[in-house]
Amino acid sequence: MMDSQKVGNISQNQFTYRLSIPEPENHLLQVELTIADWCADSLDLKLPVWTPGSYLVREYAKNLQDFTAIADQGESLPWQKISKNHWRVKCGDRPNNSTSSTINSPIKIRYRIFCNELTVRTNHIDRTHAFFTGAAVFMYVPEYLHQGYQVEVTLPNAQWKIATALPATPNPHCFYAKDFDTLVDSPFEMGIHDRHEFQVLDKPHSFVVWGQHNADMQRVIRDTAAIVAVEAEIFGGLPYDHYDFILHASNGFGGLEHKDCTVLLYNRLGFRKEESYLQFINLVAHEFFHTWNVKRIRPKALETFDYDHENYTSSLWFSEGTTSYYDQIFPLRAKLYDAKHYLKLVSKSITRLQTTFGRNVQPLYESSFDTWIKLYRPDANTHNSQISYYLKGELVSMLLDLIIRDKSNNLRSLDRVMQIMWERFGKPEIGFSEDELHEVIENVAGVDLSGFWKDYLYGTKDLDYNYYLEPFGLELRASRHDIPFMGITPKSKSGVTEVEKVEFGSPAQKAGISAGDILLAIAGIRVTAEGLNERLRDFAIGEAIEVTIFQQDLLRTVKVTLQEPMVSHFEIAQIPNASPSQELNLRLWLT
Repeated sequence: MMDSQKVGNISQNQFTYRLSIPEPENHLLQVELTIADWCADSLDLKLPVWTPGSYLVREYAKNLQDFTAIADQGESLPWQKISKNHWRVKCGDRPNNSTSSTINSPIKIRYRIFCNELTVRTNHIDRTHAFFTGAAVFMYVPEYLHQGYQVEVTLPNAQWKIATALPATPNPHCFYAKDFDTLVDSPFEMGIHDRHEFQVLDKPHSFVVWGQHNADMQRVIRDTAAIVAVEAEIFGGLPYDHYDFILHASNGFGGLEHKDCTVLLYNRLGFRKEESYLQFINLVAHEFFHTWNVKRIRPKALETFDYDHENYTSSLWFSEGTTSYYDQIFPLRAKLYDAKHYLKLVSKSITRLQTTFGRNVQPLYESSFDTWIKLYRPDANTHNSQISYYLKGELVSMLLDLIIRDKSNNLRSLDRVMQIMWERFGKPEIGFSEDELHEVIENVAGVDLSGFWKDYLYGTKDLDYNYYLEPFGLELRASRHDIPFMGITPKSKSGVTEVEKVEFGSPAQKAGISAGDILLAIAGIRVTAEGLNERLRDFAIGEAIEVTIFQQDLLRTVKVTLQEPMVSHFEIAQIPNASPSQELNLRLWLT
């Protein structure tokens, strides 16, 4: 693996990154890339603009500074920027296309990366640790993405440790990636952290935990091991040699999958309350299921990554939405909670979707395709114009599971779809097309699903939950607020009440109220974000009330005619007097 066989003009292992953090307090990561035996007159280097698994162009180059290029004799080389993430170095007169092993013309590229954003997809350095994701750190030479890469790390003090999925060389601070994709897919956590090791199916796993927290790590490990086991059962084993769960206990919420590890961000004090702890377990189940679904079973558009541009696919509803469906099913199968809790989670998901007006506007396939410009860039109109492929994809996947179970008398389920996708696309790591995915699902279901795709994937028809739940002895029940409907969502901001969202077609929108307006009074009496609902109880449905606002600093009073309350909550409940077959179906689904 570490030989020096020549490939074109560059030898294997002739790309070496040296990382150092001499002053963690300034949040700067120093990077030196040495390229040996470079023979061309110029050298093009790029920094990725996004990282796989997080579908937004994040412009990582904005954090790069102090770029320099140095020749083998120590002289500076001229360079220029070609585009936002593209640097070109003038290397002087060097023989082109030479394969002579006697040529020794190393070039060193040096730069620094500012690292002060703690998310699962960015970089963060402080006095206690350094975390970075490869796409946000490592420059690459476009024609040598398939070369081997070495990473040498110099730690700022002896108390720091290194955690990464990359294999170490004989030097414990030096690591090897077989190609650039592997390098990008292997984040580093370096610093003062705890490592908790455990075994599942005879393979080593570990939790690498940075930050103070209130988690019971014995319980976390026990429950995580149960999750790993039930997920592996679908696919007949684990597709890696070892696996790390890198947990940042801080503020916020998130996860990013990698082939042999995952990075998790969770509230440091969010582990004690049972509901919050179980939400963390759902996050673990979600990111770990990506070990198969996304990292190995992935859409054709993501088979080969283009680090310069968006990689468009309409199948994220399956890659992420189906994963979201399973992240609630697996803890149930592992007996970490019961069917009642599971149905409560599904009821919350249905409530979120059915109270989002955007479900009437954006089809599921479009939500996936447009993730690059919409999902990660919410604005005041998002609620009215968009849906999440995570959310609707989860519920569409649930309905598909119910269809398959019903049509096959519980002989098959969505698990069978995942198994076939694993055998056909995951094991050989061949990207699937949209048609191939639909074909697999329809073959497992044994029915033509063209109408289902038309209504729920390419169209905006509301999901017919009760039709699919009825064979399982369940029904969806709706409840309404007892407050007249006005159609705004307020928030407190700097001591004033600001209109955060306005529901499309609502009384407030028809009266001309907009997001960003300052809400002052209703019927001449001051109102706050916290007191709005109580104030609305003073009025009747159909009553026209005077609402006073500041709109672009101009004082206005408008009349808003209140409507009947909207549906505010959905709950899945068992049908009274369910038949034995319905009870059997339910038991086979939720066990």
